[in-house]
Amino acid sequence: MSIEISISSKGQIVIPKDVRDALQLKAGEKLILSRVGRRIVLDAPELPRETISYDEFRKRMPKYFGPSVAIEDMTVDFDRLWHERDEG
Repeated sequence: MSIEISISSKGQIVIPKDVRDALQLKAGEKLILSRVGRRIVLDAPELPRETISYDEFRKRMPKYFGPSVAIEDMTVDFDRLWHERDEG
């Protein structure tokens, strides 16, 4: 993704709102600026991972109402799909 932005007379830039929203950046938050040749790279901090209880995890999992499937059958299907992905 590339977006053209301007530098103000004070040397400031504005990070577009859709980018700030996507990265969950808030006013006053710190970023890391790195110079790589003639490139400027801004790194956002890692997004915090949500910690939930086992019970909450179980509540969020979609329910499966189909027939019982052996773990061996699931593994075979997974392996087949994985290899099809590589070939396609």
